[in-house]
Amino acid sequence: MSVSLEVSENGSENPRVRRSTDGELDRLRRRIAAMSRQPDRPAMQVSDPSDEVLPVPAAIADLLPRGGLGRGGVLTVDGARSVLLAMIASVSGAGCQVGLVGMPHLNLGAVTGLGGDLARIATVPEPGVDPVEVAGVLLDGMDLVVLDLAGAAVPPARTRVMMGRLRKQKSVLLITGGSWPGAHLRLVTEVVTYRHLPGADSADLATARPGVGRIGGMTLRLTVAARGARRVVGEIEMRTSGYGAGRQVELAASSTGPRLAVAN
Repeated sequence: MSVSLEVSENGSENPRVRRSTDGELDRLRRRIAAMSRQPDRPAMQVSDPSDEVLPVPAAIADLLPRGGLGRGGVLTVDGARSVLLAMIASVSGAGCQVGLVGMPHLNLGAVTGLGGDLARIATVPEPGVDPVEVAGVLLDGMDLVVLDLAGAAVPPARTRVMMGRLRKQKSVLLITGGSWPGAHLRLVTEVVTYRHLPGADSADLATARPGVGRIGGMTLRLTVAARGARRVVGEIEMRTSGYGAGRQVELAASSTGPRLAVAN
């Protein structure tokens, strides 16, 4: 199961409350250090150059400038959550540590279906009044930290401090549900069509007989915008097969939606 790490803050300026909050953050730091198996070393060090990029599914990697999530960087992911779930699954499934902040309703069952390892995922479902600070604590021991801003916009002065910390820790910060000025990479995902089961020849729900079958996958359009580079648009397929415990999910490049580079 996932590890649940909860931080409680009420936002008061009372010094006793501030000390209580600091104590909670200190406990969070100790638990993260233990989870990352580095209790005596607060900052993660990367010695192997091949480890400078966190893995993503091959269908997504082809659309990213470095073929994965570059350590020390910030990316934003908006739109359909399938790509976000697939990234969490890929990173945790590869043996890396993932922290989730402010995402109490994220479908962790879907993460396991995509090959994720819940034993390597820590959750802070209710981060309190300062989720950015909680995410900053997680950066000390996690390879990937996913932060849901719940519609908030983080001031540029705050993002610059966090991005400096990221470069030092060699972690990756993934932002969803809000605005983060200066992000290195921006991904937007939209559903193009759904696939209907059991009919393999039925490409969308419009041709399905009402009350028969189920959604067996979808076609997603992914737009990738990297700083200093042209936008890239491509389509990927999310396919499901089997039922119950034997159900499998996979991502594949779409045969009908080639990768395209477009002007910014």
